[in-house]
Amino acid sequence: MVKYFTACAIIGVASLIGVMSNSTSLLTTYEDGKDSTRGKSELTKVNAPASSGLDIDYAFQWCYGKAETFNLLVPNILGGPSQSDIGTNSKTYDYIAKNFGADQALSFSQKAPIYWGDQPSVNGADYMGAMAIFFFAVGMFLVQGRKKWWLFAATILSFVLSWGKNFMAFNEFWYNNFPLYNKFRSVSFILIIASFTIPFLSMLTLKKLFDAKVALAEKQKALMRGLYVVGGLLVLILIGSAGFSYSGPVDTNFAQNPDLLVALKADRAKLLRMDTLRSLFFVLLAFGAIWFYLKKKLEMKYVLIALPILFLIDMWPISKRYLNDSHFKPKQQTDNPFTTSAADEQILQDKELGYRVINTTVSTFNDASTSYYHNSIGGYHGAKLERYQELIENHISKNNMSVLNMLNTKYFIVSPKEGQPPMAQMNPEHCGSAWFVPEFKIVANADEESKSLEKFNPRVTAFIDQRFKDKIGNFKINYDSAATIQLTKYDANYLVYKSKCATDQLCVMSEIYYEKGWNAYVDGKLTPHWRCNYVLRSMIVPAGNHTIEFKFEPVIYKTGETISLASSSIMLLLFFGALIIPFFRKQKSA
Repeated sequence: MVKYFTACAIIGVASLIGVMSNSTSLLTTYEDGKDSTRGKSELTKVNAPASSGLDIDYAFQWCYGKAETFNLLVPNILGGPSQSDIGTNSKTYDYIAKNFGADQALSFSQKAPIYWGDQPSVNGADYMGAMAIFFFAVGMFLVQGRKKWWLFAATILSFVLSWGKNFMAFNEFWYNNFPLYNKFRSVSFILIIASFTIPFLSMLTLKKLFDAKVALAEKQKALMRGLYVVGGLLVLILIGSAGFSYSGPVDTNFAQNPDLLVALKADRAKLLRMDTLRSLFFVLLAFGAIWFYLKKKLEMKYVLIALPILFLIDMWPISKRYLNDSHFKPKQQTDNPFTTSAADEQILQDKELGYRVINTTVSTFNDASTSYYHNSIGGYHGAKLERYQELIENHISKNNMSVLNMLNTKYFIVSPKEGQPPMAQMNPEHCGSAWFVPEFKIVANADEESKSLEKFNPRVTAFIDQRFKDKIGNFKINYDSAATIQLTKYDANYLVYKSKCATDQLCVMSEIYYEKGWNAYVDGKLTPHWRCNYVLRSMIVPAGNHTIEFKFEPVIYKTGETISLASSSIMLLLFFGALIIPFFRKQKSA
């Protein structure tokens, strides 16, 4: 019992040191997550329960169908990735070549919509290896004790959780009540558990199979039962495949061409059968290798060589389906991933600091090319600030020009006509990097603040949440129409403005407000600032000529770095202690 508690204490201390060493990333992620799309919205959403994470419908978009779980054993059971190269030896290629020509047939077959599952899109199957699953099944009959059952339970739990909306009776409760689980973008990621538990139990199984202390009859019985379960399942899939529909949501795109759908379904069926036979082949090879070893017709050393080679032969070609030579690019191309268009070249001539660009010729919020050259209104991030995501949904996506102006959208990249190259159009109404307003209005809450942005003039009015009323105090605007403020330095974590005004002015900065990191300084003195217009920054700029600095100085980062330094110091002391103490003990005993 003493040894048990000693071991627990050592593991606890080691775990604590490990957590402390990573405290900077852990603390900042936790802190920032509260204000991201994984945090709680302040808006009142109709017919939607309050959530401290992602909306359940959004998170459950990517979830496994129950039948899709079998792609852990048969990668092409539902067609593999959303788009796949099925080659020229396919029904789809033959049909398109016959009716539309070889060029179109080749182009289509290289990115054929073979996947027929329920997910919006997938890059491939979570194939675990037919042999790994076979030995996992054998282990359920051979391995004894609690290890087997917690590995089995964890595996089944990961399957059930990956089903998401396809098993709401369980998953909705889990999503709403299990700590941090509602932060996941895609519940299918939970299969990472199975990718650990299945190989783990497989290794325990192999250990038992090669253990001379385990009875031969027990090994043979477990091996046969594993073959009945996995091999029998594969045979049932082959037999049942004749009755599968091979129809998926993507098929609606080809409803006007039923003959093409027939060809696609035939290729899906072929892929399923080929992969099922392939998995069965490797299961039989694994069974045969162990069986002949148990029958003393094959030496252990040959089995130990054969099994890793078979695993490699099984997994390598499947991996190459999803990561192959076509995914590797020359260094020159990765160093310069995007080519500037005439529109980009035009915009880059403008040397003003801080202006932004919105590109309407691409999927604005799933695009990286615009951000490569410009400050972009769009772009993708899996954990945007919740308020900015709401601004996108409620205003930017609806082309609210008032909001785009306050975001300093100086240029629009547009396509004038179909087939013509994109061009840049300057927006003369953009508000600039910062400006003074003649009036402000206090609003009651986030709902009212967002609603106020539907129709307003950002150069005239600023909307301020009542929670910041104490900061602005009894300030009354004595508007100076001749006042100026200019952005003179623009870095990711440091901005500098120069102001000139005859009286104290209320300034709006076209930068996102984030109270947990940004501090404002007027001539080096820390000065209060607050949020306005739902996402922007605002502050009172005193009369006269001043330098205004915004510095990103998150306290949580400094705290994390201090803890991390302390834990690293402890680890070094323990390391050197482990080296030095035995030396002194040896000297003392001598």
